[in-house]
Amino acid sequence: MSLIHVDPPHRIAPADPAVLAAVEAAAPGITRSRVSDRLGMAHDASHYLLTPQAVVVPENAAQVAALMRTGLPLTFRSGGTSLSGQGVTSHLLVDTRRHFRDVEVLDGGERVRVQPGAVLRQVNARLAAYGRRLGPDPASESACTIGGVVANNSSGMTCGTHANTYRTLESMVVVLPSGTVIDTGAPDADARLRALEPALAQGLEQLRDRIRGNADSVRRIAGQFSIKNTMGYGLNSFLDHDSPAQILAHLVVGSEGTLGFVAEAVLRTVPAHRLAATGLLVFPALREAMAATPELVAAGPAAVELLDAESLRVARLDPYADEVLRTLEVRDHAALLVEWQESDPELLAAREREAGQVFAGMSLAAPARLSGDSAGRAALWRIRKNLYAAVAGARPSGTTALLEDVAVPVPALAGLCDALTGLFDRYRYERSVIFGHAKDGNLHFMLNERFGADLRRYADFTEDLVDAVLSRGGTLKAEHGTGRVMAPFVRRQYGEELFEVMREVKRLCDPGGTLNPGVVLTEDPKAHLRDLKTVATVEPEVDRCVECGYCEPVCPSRDLTTTPRQRIVLRRELAAAQAAGDQALARQLTEEYGYDAVDTCAVDGMCATACPVLINTGDLTKRLRAERHGRSARAGWKAAAKHWDGVTRAMDLAMDAAAASPARLAEGASRAARAVAGPDAVPQWTRDLPRGGTPRHAAPRHDADAVYVPSCLNTMFAPADGGPGVMAALLRLTERAGLRLHVPEGVASLCCGTPWSSKGFGEGYEVMRRRVREALLTATDGGRLPVVSDAASCTEGFERLTAAGAEPPTGAASPVVRVLDAVTFVAEHVLPRLPQPPEDRRRASLALHPTCSSARLGLDAAIAQVAEAVAKEVVVPDGWQCCAFAGDRGLLHPELTASATRAEAASVAEGGFAAHASVNRTCEIGMTRATGKTYHHLLELLDEITA
Repeated sequence: MSLIHVDPPHRIAPADPAVLAAVEAAAPGITRSRVSDRLGMAHDASHYLLTPQAVVVPENAAQVAALMRTGLPLTFRSGGTSLSGQGVTSHLLVDTRRHFRDVEVLDGGERVRVQPGAVLRQVNARLAAYGRRLGPDPASESACTIGGVVANNSSGMTCGTHANTYRTLESMVVVLPSGTVIDTGAPDADARLRALEPALAQGLEQLRDRIRGNADSVRRIAGQFSIKNTMGYGLNSFLDHDSPAQILAHLVVGSEGTLGFVAEAVLRTVPAHRLAATGLLVFPALREAMAATPELVAAGPAAVELLDAESLRVARLDPYADEVLRTLEVRDHAALLVEWQESDPELLAAREREAGQVFAGMSLAAPARLSGDSAGRAALWRIRKNLYAAVAGARPSGTTALLEDVAVPVPALAGLCDALTGLFDRYRYERSVIFGHAKDGNLHFMLNERFGADLRRYADFTEDLVDAVLSRGGTLKAEHGTGRVMAPFVRRQYGEELFEVMREVKRLCDPGGTLNPGVVLTEDPKAHLRDLKTVATVEPEVDRCVECGYCEPVCPSRDLTTTPRQRIVLRRELAAAQAAGDQALARQLTEEYGYDAVDTCAVDGMCATACPVLINTGDLTKRLRAERHGRSARAGWKAAAKHWDGVTRAMDLAMDAAAASPARLAEGASRAARAVAGPDAVPQWTRDLPRGGTPRHAAPRHDADAVYVPSCLNTMFAPADGGPGVMAALLRLTERAGLRLHVPEGVASLCCGTPWSSKGFGEGYEVMRRRVREALLTATDGGRLPVVSDAASCTEGFERLTAAGAEPPTGAASPVVRVLDAVTFVAEHVLPRLPQPPEDRRRASLALHPTCSSARLGLDAAIAQVAEAVAKEVVVPDGWQCCAFAGDRGLLHPELTASATRAEAASVAEGGFAAHASVNRTCEIGMTRATGKTYHHLLELLDEITA
């Protein structure tokens, strides 16, 4: 067998000047052709790797149409969570995520108009207020975009085939390769299609009649699409619809960007049931789980999700796993995650009773229990949704994770599972996993492969897999799309006649073959063996990354420079270039990486909250920052830690002096200093910054209820609009509640350590850590009293800092210092003791900006409790995310904060809120700058209305 192996990924050809010139002429200013742009976007969640000629970032459908008319090959990409190679190309990669994000709720939530760059979870967040959601619910919902949902005909865990994208699509605005734009929902859609694209309209009608007139074709299509099926084109469109516009729209669903570009879609929504009962049924072996599935399905659950033994071994390590799962000694076990959903509690109770009767007849390895507890349910679903990336993250270093999915009729499911496990043994694929949507006969399985020059094992396994699935009346792709991985087998699944129909569909829509070449249909029988991704071991902080992209929607720099996934893959590309001796490429990547990935990383840790394997790329950034510090910088920051009181007072005076100077003079001086020392060393002063703040002073109390350590941000920045500030507000609130706070001696020299840790100054951090630990152990009477911090970022910093100490010399365990954020302290201890403020003193509405630290600390409930005491209506605006002010990052790189806050600021502008609040002084500054509205600390507002 002659097999093909792709050149290593560091082989990057120069961009073709003629191609770049053609794109620039068609749509000026949208081309990104640096090697970092090309290599950073070359990677997606699949096991294929192709480097684009350039990345183009159109802003609207008109620019997409102009690109289409160039006749250049184009591949559209939004979230990059696709697993089958449909989002990579060696031609032009069109990034449709950055500018196509509009969401419009219609008809009280019954429908929604969405653009391709909108993230599925964000759309559902908009619909939640109406008690609705989108039908498709893929595991990647936190990161996948509507563009991918439509292009891949996404389904998921509860929607089956009845509420997938195909079934819930009402209409779309599609840009065809000719540049023609068709709104298939317009009353004259068919007439417009016939007038502008007569060959296409006529050809679709002829294919409709051809299929309907062939009984074998009708039978094959009905059988194939009675189960989940994303293999080839959706030929059921010709049976389900009569008009050419509707046939076209439903062919485009699942076409993976090979027939046209979906500029927007109108989707019908489904009820978001407010009640559910969820449980994990553990069986002794996979065969028993499969045998129980038909009876479970008959009981009408919304979901039945399979986890095999290897899946359970990984899932039990998840920090959200419950006691039953954590303590399970996994041998040959398998489990079914089941859920019933209803909006009526009586109906749900009846479902639970029926389920209990079904469970009683099963041979289970652990007690079965259904729970309606939201936290427990969320934990189970988090484990299931993150399973692919978690399993892949635990793979042997240097291997590539391949996630495949197939479907068969449910009665054939047990036999397919046996066949798959047999294939794993035959081809020595160790630690392979099987999981998926058992209710729909849809299995996912993952292999760990070390791609090299000989692909014989992988090729032979694939051939046997194809036979195993097709012999059972199944489909080779149920959810993840045909892509490149199954394109050579479309003909085998559908037969010659229907394959020719698909080829004619492609020719009618895309006669030049310019859209996503090589995807869905191919004449190359070895296409699935080309351009395979190899993964090099680079560094421990990020080697577990599977490039799934779950981190990207929460990254504040995603629209400015790089995302966490891109930071990681660029490090891998740099390592590959160095290993290949390509020093020119390595130098260029290193130069571009400095600003793109190190300087403009907010180090906010939000990526870790979204990453299934908990990678925090901030840890990598901190190390890289540390590596480029010189001896004098390290010494300076170590000295600053030793004399922090003097440093903060000097900064206070500097802010006062700048505010008192003519604005033009102060701004000019900071720009000049930045030009000399560098923008990452000297902050940019602007006239919207506050004056210096108030020095911190000790306030000892022997009968204190808590130890209060005011943030040094209070010294550096004055309160908003000349107000009292959070330091004074907290002291007054606790006094009103009859509580006493002890502010320790030497407080002016204490800091949470974040300025050193975020910049990578380890020696200075250690100096501060020792001082703070000693001071707080003394002040809290060895940990008896809690420590209260009035800035969420400082709360998080103090938690890390006090937990980082070594054991004392005696070897006894270190005393634990409990750190509470001021908002939590007030919600738990102060608010219950305060009188209810009169209604006329509460604010009518409040725009609330939680911070990245408050999100990571789990302060949402406490913040909501205080906010609801302050205002009658509390809104976290659409587009909320980390503001990226990140200590001084917003002063060093204000463009980062401007980019990160753009969407939220637009929502605030539309809201007309009576007040605006956050829980961190720098975040207040960042949001005030972004919106033009004054943000206060939430406790300042509570102090005001309870005075």
